[in-house]
Amino acid sequence: RARALLQQLPPQDCDERYCPGLAEEERRQLRAFSARRRQEALGQGLACPVPGPCHGCPCRKCGRRLNKGDPGISASRLGDQFWHPSCFSCHFCHQQLVDLIYFQQDGRIYCGRHHAELFRPRCASCDQLIFMEECIEAEGRRWHLEHFCCLECDEPLRGQLYVMRSGRPCCRGCFESLFAEPCQACGDPIGADSEEVTHQGLHWHARAACFCCSLCRTPLRGQPLTCRRGRLFCSDTCSRGQDASSASASDSSDSAFASAPSPDP
Repeated sequence: RARALLQQLPPQDCDERYCPGLAEEERRQLRAFSARRRQEALGQGLACPVPGPCHGCPCRKCGRRLNKGDPGISASRLGDQFWHPSCFSCHFCHQQLVDLIYFQQDGRIYCGRHHAELFRPRCASCDQLIFMEECIEAEGRRWHLEHFCCLECDEPLRGQLYVMRSGRPCCRGCFESLFAEPCQACGDPIGADSEEVTHQGLHWHARAACFCCSLCRTPLRGQPLTCRRGRLFCSDTCSRGQDASSASASDSSDSAFASAPSPDP
């Protein structure tokens, strides 16, 4: 219950004590925002049997009828309407509302977290609402300017090349040293600004010098290919040719070994 409350009613959405580092203007906006939400949208559902006059009324969410005496939830801010207890949930995340605490907007009920996000963006790093005039938007999420940093070295990434890793941004240097896959052909890491081709869990630079037939060196981008033991071939012919070359090399080695003089006793 405590975990669900922290998720649905983030304390930093209504109390500046949970928001270290806010400028005075941001604190003022947070106080005004919180007071307006409490006054206009906050409510607590009431669990009670459906009264006689509401017999047969539809559940506000699922539409199934509620009969007199059935357990129901009413929300005073939304008039004479009832929900099944299991239907009294956030319109956005569909989680049941802990302690029946809800925020209403346009006739719908929300948990505190998602009601707040109807009006203010939330920083993907610190989980606080953003009251600054500027923020960074990337990958469909928002960050405070100072919080858009590399997940490994904390280098600010505003205006810099980055790669998303586990849902968080990573600078080019950290990505290439810690996470970049080695090219199967040349062995060099495939950098953040390099095109990459993958096949059967293996990785190559997309350039013709790397992603090509292992025997005849024909570029394979956009072409049919065969992969054997981690090596690429443009055709079965080249694949068999590689096998023949390997067999010839093996036969030569065996012949050289057989013709070598025996060591002295």
